[in-house]
Amino acid sequence: MSAPVEAYRAASDRTSLASPADRVMVGIGELVVTRPPTRLVALGLGSCVALVLHDPTVPIGGLAHVMLPTNPQPHERPGSPKFADCALTGLVEWMLREGARREYLIAKLVGGASMFASTRAASIGQRNLMVLRRLLRQQNIPLPAVDVGGQWGRSIEFDPQTGCVRVRSFQRSERVI
Repeated sequence: MSAPVEAYRAASDRTSLASPADRVMVGIGELVVTRPPTRLVALGLGSCVALVLHDPTVPIGGLAHVMLPTNPQPHERPGSPKFADCALTGLVEWMLREGARREYLIAKLVGGASMFASTRAASIGQRNLMVLRRLLRQQNIPLPAVDVGGQWGRSIEFDPQTGCVRVRSFQRSERVI
């Protein structure tokens, strides 16, 4: 089954169903859903978090590049995947429309680093992770693997065929979760 090619793009946020291609870049505040053979890539994840969802039975997968924990203006910017609280909802809804089944969804998180020394109780990266973990628990979506925290950036490549997320950073060797 090939991926549909319809896409919606707004000035600062992009939500699309990727058309077949080798790799699709997912930028800050963007959400993309795809099927194999397309792979999804997010570069330079610092305090941002890559939220990856996968249904291994279809296979289909999606990635949201989350920048902030909550939407401070939900009436002015409803559903923006820039915000953790909107990204998970949008990603789940889009994947279900494309044939994923909620009971088979699996999540992975990458990023959420504390990039700058701070005296604040929780960095933006930590707050992004707290919100996403809470929402995943509330929706009963398993989170079997993460590569989060620390003080270094990461880049990822997600393969919806296998569900594997390849994580690269300068701080550590490449790993697959």
